Amino acid sequence: MTGWEGGDRAATVDLVATSDDLTNDAEVRDELPTDLNVSEFVGPYVFPNNNRRRVPGYLYVLIGVACVGLGVFADADAVLVNEGILIAGLVLVAIGAYHLLAGWNLDVDERDALVAATERVAFPVGHASAQLGWRGLASRPTWRILLYSAENPPTRRGLVLVDGVDAEIIASFTEDNPEDWSDLDGSLDRR
Repeated sequence: MTGWEGGDRAATVDLVATSDDLTNDAEVRDELPTDLNVSEFVGPYVFPNNNRRRVPGYLYVLIGVACVGLGVFADADAVLVNEGILIAGLVLVAIGAYHLLAGWNLDVDERDALVAATERVAFPVGHASAQLGWRGLASRPTWRILLYSAENPPTRRGLVLVDGVDAEIIASFTEDNPEDWSDLDGSLDRR
């Protein structure tokens, strides 16, 4: 019932909820998309390709060109189109051009980068770790490969930067392993 009774009194509203409208808090769940749910993951992980940046880049350029065209060809006395549309269009074209520039194709996967890094260091490799990063204003994909020698415990370690587009070695650094693992006796289980 809704009513206004005038004077200083406020309007009153009576709401009636049915059992269909009520939701139990236990029934409401947030879920990750299946491609991001690690607990259900089976198989080797595939790093996403940077060339996906091109899709929004093309959209920004298309919308920007439309805004620029609208701003240039609109009548001088148009109410809804002014120089702001033109400026927004130019900004969108610039952002889209950057997305197209930064949309490198990741041709080198982590296994190829590990092979290139292993060839660069002067020791047999045991454990290794790969991380994908980006360098420079053009956001070029770069693999950072951390390598340990095959001894137990490792006596050498190295860091190699491998270009993700053409597998060129950007930089490398190797050294004797300064970590002291003598108290572990080859085991990580302390008792």
